[in-house]
Amino acid sequence: MRVKDTLNLGKTKFKMRGNLPVKEVDRQKAWDENHVYQQRQKLNEGKPTFVLHDGPPYANGDIHMGHAMNKISKDIIVRYKSMSGYRAPYVPGWDTHGLPIEQKLTQAGYDRKKMSTNDFRKLCREYALKQVERQKAEFKRLGVAGDWDNPYLTLKPEFEAQEIRVFGAFAKRGLIYKGKKPVYWSWSSESALAEAEVEYHDITSPTAFYGEKVVDGKGVLNNDTTFMVVWTTTPWTIPASEGITVDAGFDYSVVQPEGDDRHFVIASELVNKVSELVGWKNVKTLKTVKGQELEGVLAEHPFDHSRKLLTMLGDFVDLEEGTGLVHTAPGYGEDDFNIGRKYGLDIFAPVDDKGYLTEESGKDFAGVFYDDANKIALDKLKEANLLLRYMPLKHSYPFDWRTKKPIIFRATPQWFASVDKIKDDILKSLDDVQFFPDWGKVRLANMIKNRGDWVISRQRVWGVPLPIFYGEDGEAIITEETINHVADLFEKHGSDIWFEKDAKDLLPAGFKSEHSPNGKFTKENDIMDVWFDSGSSHQGVLEERDDLTYPADMYLEGSDQYRGWFNSSLITSVAVSNKAPYKQVLSQGFTLDGQGHKMSKSLGNTIAPIDVIKKMGAEIVRLWVTSVDTSADVRVSTENFVKVSDSYKKIRNTMRYLLANVSDFDPKKDAVPFDQLETQDQYMMILLNKFLGEARDCYEKYDFLDLNKKLISFISTDLSAFYLDVAKDIVYIDRKDGHKRRSMQTVMYDAAVTLTKLMTPVLPHTTEEIWPFLKEPEEFVQLTDIPEPQHFDNDATILANWNKFMTYRNDVLKVLEEARDAKQIGKSSEAKLTIYATSEVADLFESLHTDLATVLMVSQLEVTDFTDAPGNSTKFDSDGLALLVEKADGQVCERCRLTKTDVGADSDYPTFCQSCAEIVRSEFPETATEGFTDKKD
Repeated sequence: MRVKDTLNLGKTKFKMRGNLPVKEVDRQKAWDENHVYQQRQKLNEGKPTFVLHDGPPYANGDIHMGHAMNKISKDIIVRYKSMSGYRAPYVPGWDTHGLPIEQKLTQAGYDRKKMSTNDFRKLCREYALKQVERQKAEFKRLGVAGDWDNPYLTLKPEFEAQEIRVFGAFAKRGLIYKGKKPVYWSWSSESALAEAEVEYHDITSPTAFYGEKVVDGKGVLNNDTTFMVVWTTTPWTIPASEGITVDAGFDYSVVQPEGDDRHFVIASELVNKVSELVGWKNVKTLKTVKGQELEGVLAEHPFDHSRKLLTMLGDFVDLEEGTGLVHTAPGYGEDDFNIGRKYGLDIFAPVDDKGYLTEESGKDFAGVFYDDANKIALDKLKEANLLLRYMPLKHSYPFDWRTKKPIIFRATPQWFASVDKIKDDILKSLDDVQFFPDWGKVRLANMIKNRGDWVISRQRVWGVPLPIFYGEDGEAIITEETINHVADLFEKHGSDIWFEKDAKDLLPAGFKSEHSPNGKFTKENDIMDVWFDSGSSHQGVLEERDDLTYPADMYLEGSDQYRGWFNSSLITSVAVSNKAPYKQVLSQGFTLDGQGHKMSKSLGNTIAPIDVIKKMGAEIVRLWVTSVDTSADVRVSTENFVKVSDSYKKIRNTMRYLLANVSDFDPKKDAVPFDQLETQDQYMMILLNKFLGEARDCYEKYDFLDLNKKLISFISTDLSAFYLDVAKDIVYIDRKDGHKRRSMQTVMYDAAVTLTKLMTPVLPHTTEEIWPFLKEPEEFVQLTDIPEPQHFDNDATILANWNKFMTYRNDVLKVLEEARDAKQIGKSSEAKLTIYATSEVADLFESLHTDLATVLMVSQLEVTDFTDAPGNSTKFDSDGLALLVEKADGQVCERCRLTKTDVGADSDYPTFCQSCAEIVRSEFPETATEGFTDKKD
């Protein structure tokens, strides 16, 4: 037998290297085969419910790092709730309708205008379902648990039927109407867009200052010689100009520049600025009037002298740019539309679906792409001697977020859902919602306050049709009877039936209407906005499924969803039930590259989750999610994952050490009650439970970053740097069944079990790998519960005393390090430490009832009076002690490696200290006569 064979050196088959990319796949397969998610749901039956409703990602392409952050965050929350007393089902979903899928098919060579609608829709469906399966595999590879065999899809008949019923709820409240109103129009998509489908980029536009001749000054301005100076950044819209808007309260000056017979009207505050821009000299102010006096003044249209432009009073005019007089085309802008409607102007928008101006614009503009029409307009103004100045202006402009092309504002007949009529109810519903971060409530409320009515119609085919019929007189037919009938048809056959059947076959049997005396009907061809699809999921999923609840406990998505899914879901839910669809909203930032730039395949700066998983494992991506502040934008780089991998190794190796050192521990017969634990073990047990409480609090607050910090700190500082370091001199050295060893193993085992359960929401693959090495009854750690923190008698006093001791320990570590640097000692086990302590400090040491030498990891230790401290000691006056490090007396024990004065006291064990000799004689009596050998077994 070798000397090392007498030590309790821990052994475990839990490997130091996880080989995560391979082993995770095997583990996930085992979860599927054993239906672990379903087992967890069954265990939680009858418990309070927590439903995190999945915001549906769009079914198109591989997942990106933002997807990973989102899904992993949800999984952490759901797993934690499932292990903390809640029934927490998770139903993943997908948004499966919309333009991007149509575009993918177009790019693949399909022309929807040369196919039947249903044939094209069939291709869209097939494409969407393939993308769902593709993304599903990637989400599952992240370790996300859920009802993957029964996800919700917005193309499923039961979902489409519920969406129609949501539309019916709007209609029943009188919130659905058709109107010609400027909408975001994407010429590249040939469809109207919702606000949530628009993003802004800087562009440079030709801005023009030009004159419009007054033909009826209403006694305020001279006719024919006076020109209203207007300003526009969209010269192509001038053919649709119907008026001029001024502010009633502004002062306006009639000025005449040197060398020009004409008079010009400009806001008084801008005269000098405009004069400098257009190059006027010696400008005389002939007259000043209030904007209110200009109301009703008529000017001549610069391109069509038969048309007159009305001067109107509006509150959207400002003095930051321009002239204080705004070119107004009611068919091309919301402000223009509102004031045009107020003054009874025509809503004129002579541009087609593809962005080309129509014949109504005039022969010079007919058939010209809108952006090219800018030059034509400027040339015509110059030719008429009306153009005073044009120049480029850089400004923010709306783009189609899918095609990345600029859009236009265009008045077209569209179907709207009124938001204004229920805006107060929507805002009131937010009173019952908790937001993380809390500023989210203000952000969402402001977006609702500033939101106009919702354009819900889209001129596409891949989506849910608007359930609207038309009578022979063109009147829309939207009744509760027809809507419910269509919903029932969709539930049975899916929405394809709308395009397969004639209108009469989609109406209830025997349906009659005063608008169709001959019984003939037509149907709407537009589909609903995809935000109406996903925005109806509270009915299509939460209300539809028996295992879910409405409202949901939480919606969690990116911060862009304040104008997207959070927004549309809130509006539809209030329309249906006058309540918000969620009790809590958690928003996250965007994932950016390491330099803070948006990730883009074209820029080559993306890091795909699957690439990290193949190299490092999904656990590294999961742990990374907890290492960043997801409430703000998150930078992603390879270096991030390398650092996280280092943290993971620290966690794994610490757990391995714990497992190795409790491999011979049976908690049923070897555990030591708290009141019989050694005091340092009591201290660590209290620290463990304190950490457990703090970690649970982090989970409850969804503060994963703080959870990560506390976990790493507990493992690195409390366990590795202190307790497990001290443990070597007890667990390895003591009798196998000795009280000190079993006391320490009791804490180690409890720490291993607690940490394994506590880390499962974040690192389920690793904790399931650990679980078989613990002597617990459950087959899977996911089927256990995270424990509640325990409290012990006198724990506050024990914690306070030991925390104070730890400050003294820091002083000891400092002087030991200095002694090593001075070559006075090698290891701390070679040291003799004398502590010169005040009576207060000495009393504290006494109250700990512990072997200070063992805890401070020195061979010999003496505590004496502070006043006896010699000059060569290191004093810590503020702590009330002085420390002196010397070389320990005696010899090094071959077994415990401590320097002892009693080495060789037992002649049968001449290289052992007395304590080791007694242990070995008791545990291995044959060694007293046989001795030891260096030969291998």
